Amino acid sequence: MELGGTVGIFLGICFSCLLLISAWKRMHKEGKLPPGPTPLPFLGNILQWKPFVNSCLGSFLQLKEKYGPVFTVYLGPRRVVVLCGHDTVKEALVDQAEEFSGRGEIATIDRNFNGFGVALANGERWKQLRRFSLTTLRNFGMGKRSIEERIQEEAQYLVEEIRKTKGQPFDPTFFLSRTVSNVISSVVFGSRFDYEDKTFLSLLRMINESFIEMSTPLAQLYDMYSCIMQYLPGRHNRIYYLVEDLKDFIAGKIEANQATLDPSNPRDFIDCFLIQMEKEKGNPSTEFNLKNLVLTTLNLFFAGTETVSSTLRYGLLFLMKYPEVEEKVHKEIEQVIGPNRLPATEDRLKMPYTDAVVHEIQRVTDIVPMGVPHTVIRDTQFRGYLLPKGTDVFPLLGSALRDPKYFSDPENFNPGHFLDENGRFKKNEAFVPFSSGKRVCLGEAMARMELFLYFTTMLQNFSLKSPLHPKDINVSPKMSGFGNIPPVYQLSMLPR
Repeated sequence: MELGGTVGIFLGICFSCLLLISAWKRMHKEGKLPPGPTPLPFLGNILQWKPFVNSCLGSFLQLKEKYGPVFTVYLGPRRVVVLCGHDTVKEALVDQAEEFSGRGEIATIDRNFNGFGVALANGERWKQLRRFSLTTLRNFGMGKRSIEERIQEEAQYLVEEIRKTKGQPFDPTFFLSRTVSNVISSVVFGSRFDYEDKTFLSLLRMINESFIEMSTPLAQLYDMYSCIMQYLPGRHNRIYYLVEDLKDFIAGKIEANQATLDPSNPRDFIDCFLIQMEKEKGNPSTEFNLKNLVLTTLNLFFAGTETVSSTLRYGLLFLMKYPEVEEKVHKEIEQVIGPNRLPATEDRLKMPYTDAVVHEIQRVTDIVPMGVPHTVIRDTQFRGYLLPKGTDVFPLLGSALRDPKYFSDPENFNPGHFLDENGRFKKNEAFVPFSSGKRVCLGEAMARMELFLYFTTMLQNFSLKSPLHPKDINVSPKMSGFGNIPPVYQLSMLPR
């Protein structure tokens, strides 16, 4: 009996060792990878990376100090190559754009999307969906009502909602998400929502919660060990159910459009996609199907709501922290636009200081600090290393936006980063909040327009007031993971 037990333990140890050796070999398969800390089997570099102690970006930047701007790190058993600094990121995403054009793993939402939808697709599917989405968004921007007109209209609805606060403190979160979401809603769904619509408010809460959930330490753990955690109960599954509920809403919208579709008069993105589905129904290799329609619409709706509204929310906080900056923006608005005319995109060229402030808000806000993961689509030579096909790559956008080679005071809020010695607006090539290369954000033009028009409209009509003294305002993220989540705060907006 004792001998049998000993043999069983021995065989168990041997089996465990074989598993560890197998995992180790998988982690070190073909390719000449960049240097990095030595990983432990299965645990990877969790002891060096310390994602639960430091922010993800902060942890990676600490490793950069030791291993240089290109290094390999193991997030559990998952191997990732990390790119730091603008020059490195540009060399990969722009100079070798095709090789780095794949979409890497985002385990927290991959089981919702399974490689469908424009944002998470790869190969021919991604090419077809991206080409179609860009063309359709551009056409709506030049249609009967331009994107600019839609934004201007929503900005006025926002002003009226803010007036109802009568100068009392309020949390701006859903004031901003409602107005921003209505811009993308008018494009993808063909109409805006009433601000008090309960379904709309529920959608916005789900989007907000999803973005927060993707940035929790638990989500980081899930990204490392999804092979196990996807089968375990717990809060890490919450994002899955939130995204499924959003998918159900969009599927309902698509059904309504199908029932009333007029191919000669498309009303929105969904109609355009349905028309394309009909055109290609005989094509066996088409990617125009209901699954891609639901998930591409969700990609546009989610990204068009959360990233811009979070940036606006963070921007108001920075303006209260630096009232002298707000005052200069007020003066430029008075000089160029005046108190009554609607701000327009063309005003940007005459408002270099305001333009610089908006850029600096985006830079320091750094909404998606690690960028969205890429993958190399073939064996790729990069800076003397060989990255095997399928290697996930993290181009750290936050490291570019804080690159001391391009920004003189990278850790501090300073609109001067985008102004020359004569006060004229100055472009900076390391300004890459929308990423760069083939996977650059689909909605960049719309988002840039929204940020300028919303900030100028709000500051044309209101002055900002915080219940705290400027020096006591904390601008640190509430949470930093996949995204930098703005802190919750109150402000008053006083009519001018």
